[in-house]
Amino acid sequence: MEYAMIMAGGAGTRLWPMSRKEQPKQLIPFIGGQCLLEIAAGRLDGVVPKERRLICTGEAFRDPIRVRLDDFTDDQILGEPEGRDTVNAIGLTAAVLLKQDPDASFAVLTADHLIEPQDRFRTALKTGFDLVKDDPRRLITFGITPTYPATGYGYVELGKDIGGSDARETIQFVEKPDEPTAQGYLDLGNFLWNSGMFIFSAAGFMDALEAYLPESAAGLNAIAEAWGGPEQTAVLKRIYPTLPKISVDYAIMEPASKDDTRPVCTVPMDIQWLDVGSWTSYGETLAPDAEGCRTNANAFHVDSHNVLAVSEDPDHVIATVGCHDLVVIHTDKVTMICPTTEAQRVKDLANAAPESLR
Repeated sequence: MEYAMIMAGGAGTRLWPMSRKEQPKQLIPFIGGQCLLEIAAGRLDGVVPKERRLICTGEAFRDPIRVRLDDFTDDQILGEPEGRDTVNAIGLTAAVLLKQDPDASFAVLTADHLIEPQDRFRTALKTGFDLVKDDPRRLITFGITPTYPATGYGYVELGKDIGGSDARETIQFVEKPDEPTAQGYLDLGNFLWNSGMFIFSAAGFMDALEAYLPESAAGLNAIAEAWGGPEQTAVLKRIYPTLPKISVDYAIMEPASKDDTRPVCTVPMDIQWLDVGSWTSYGETLAPDAEGCRTNANAFHVDSHNVLAVSEDPDHVIATVGCHDLVVIHTDKVTMICPTTEAQRVKDLANAAPESLR
């Protein structure tokens, strides 16, 4: 059967002070009253039924997630004792599903992206599931058509067409190039942004993990063996934090793209794709006024341009005069202000803040 797992373990420190330990970025209800995790789950309607959807997240987020998404049961939330990067989040999902369903295939999705139009997203997922059904060894990734020479995303290089689908063979994965290299990729036309979304068969992923990262495979198999029994939590807490911390791109997708025994395929997604990972990217979800100012709050400006004003309190007023290219974030405990050009450094503020404000 077909399943889906949403990765929702990120701390979201670049969205501090709204994103904090008790409310990580995927649970902030700042997109039309919905949080990013709710939106990600809703995108699966018509592809994967609710009872076959999973969330992999930090164990500390289990209760807040159950409050926001009450149609997920405890069994559908895979709580990590601590984050060990994406290869282990995906491997935990694969190992648990394989124990329950030897024919399981699953999509790996993210909880911090906005995607439109959703019908194209769903069509691409169905293509990926069909490719894995035809050959369970296949490792499927999804590529986004680049719109500018981004240096913050990874890229995939496309090879030959795969007959009967829109998919292409994948020649290589490239991590976050410099701007001239990224521009060269755009000029060539056969590179896509790596979306961080995948489809695998559970058996095929575990086989690849045993080949490329056997230490993780051994640990996850031991966890799966205890899964559902009285020792599940104890074994998970003992083994999971010892697993090597590495991304799925480095651990699996890159070596597999150089290995003829495990076909790596890219399904292009012709979509609008926004990674809501910083305040400037969140600002793109808000309509600008005539001066380029954006807000979700009660805000007004005099002689100010390109100001992003965000507040948790709809009754709190944010007012500026003579300000340009500024980010202003108000919460009940913190007001954060920075130049737009310094928005990526908000994570430094989050790390420097007193523990009570993190």
